[in-house]
Amino acid sequence: MNRLVLAVLLCGPTHSVALSQWQPQAIKTDADFRGLSVGSATVAWVSGTKGTFGRTTDGGKTWSVGTVPNADTLDFRDVEAFGEDTAYLMSAGPGDGSRIYKTTDGGKTWALQFTNAEPKGFFDALAFWDEKHGIALSDPVDGRFLLVTTDDGGKTWTTLPEKRRPEALPNEGCFAASGTCLVARGARDVWFCTGGGKAARVFRSSDRGATWAVTEAPLLAGVESGGGFGLAFRDGTNGVLVGGDYRKPDATAGTGAVTADGGKTWAAIEKPLPFRSGVAWAKDRWVAVGTSGSDASSDGAAWKQLDTDKYNSVAFTATGDGWAVGPKGRIAKFAKADR
Repeated sequence: MNRLVLAVLLCGPTHSVALSQWQPQAIKTDADFRGLSVGSATVAWVSGTKGTFGRTTDGGKTWSVGTVPNADTLDFRDVEAFGEDTAYLMSAGPGDGSRIYKTTDGGKTWALQFTNAEPKGFFDALAFWDEKHGIALSDPVDGRFLLVTTDDGGKTWTTLPEKRRPEALPNEGCFAASGTCLVARGARDVWFCTGGGKAARVFRSSDRGATWAVTEAPLLAGVESGGGFGLAFRDGTNGVLVGGDYRKPDATAGTGAVTADGGKTWAAIEKPLPFRSGVAWAKDRWVAVGTSGSDASSDGAAWKQLDTDKYNSVAFTATGDGWAVGPKGRIAKFAKADR
């Protein structure tokens, strides 16, 4: 979007969550980070303003930082990485400010793979099923969400035909706040969440975007700054949706929902969180982050505050190794000592 951008979760673990700590990481940049991709306990990538990207290959002990050539005015809102060497960056902006770059040598060189040619387009997030198959999401153009896909590792990006692009409500769009308004899972499943219109909604596809279904979600609606901001799934059926109103970071109205049927239905969480822009499954708990702090939950319903620092996005590996990123070069690693 052209701006900043229940019940207990069924079948989830029921043990309690102990207070955890975020360990600050040092990186030499003041760029605002929104993109985050965690590949393993040792490898993670970040991206943000001023054409900036960063990478660690030693579990966060050291971070390298760089700027994509001729892209220092771009805001890289999402990064998707495959190991130490291969990564994709997506910038968000009107018209040709939305682009996709790829590196295969750890960021030493970058190839421009896609430039948005639609003046009304504004890309929000990027997701991959595997190294060859990916999808990127833009705000609506002429009443339909614009989506592009690749089947060859980004060598070519193809715009979905108009009839396959889901229709949008008036003023509906997505938030390029954390790179997690769009998520892909398994071989073919993909979801994206929306806001800004008369209803917050979640779109889902089980065939890589060939067809779409949509469900209203019990999140804040009716204001351009509110709705769904981030999605995460623990498996193919259990997921959490977070959001709210980014202009009111401490408000708790319509900020979270859960699903136990793959996104067909959503139920509001029992005890609302403050505004949160990103959420992730961390092996045995959910972790949500936003500009007023972070929280953890073992069941998706009861949340416990971790801290009050500002974050934009969070991501974890299947083994529970993860990071969170935020403004002014903020990177923090999740401590697992309390597990």
